Amino acid sequence: MHRPSIYLIALIFGAAGTAHLVWPAAFARIVPPYLPAPRTLVYVSGVAELLGALGVLVPGLRGYAGWGLILLLVAVFPANVHMALHPTDFERLPAWALHLRLPLQFVLIGWIYWALDLGLPS
Repeated sequence: MHRPSIYLIALIFGAAGTAHLVWPAAFARIVPPYLPAPRTLVYVSGVAELLGALGVLVPGLRGYAGWGLILLLVAVFPANVHMALHPTDFERLPAWALHLRLPLQFVLIGWIYWALDLGLPS
């Protein structure tokens, strides 16, 4: 177990989940237009982030929470692709940052997998 990473993962996803619930309109803008109910999707993802953040702190739930966060990162990847493909719609962020988010998603997935020992039997 990698305790500092677990706490940092909880902090990151706790902050992200809180941000989704406090500023849903800002996050609804990045939902690709082909997906329905952007605000609902933002709330669902925010709650999922908060549950994952709490879950990684509970030893008995850590594995489930880790896999849940990985699935969440896969689920939101289309929003990151959408942002990278339409940088003029998101001018407050530099285009390089929108593109950097794509490989960073995979780094984050790998970090969760490693930090929570998801590949090892408990």
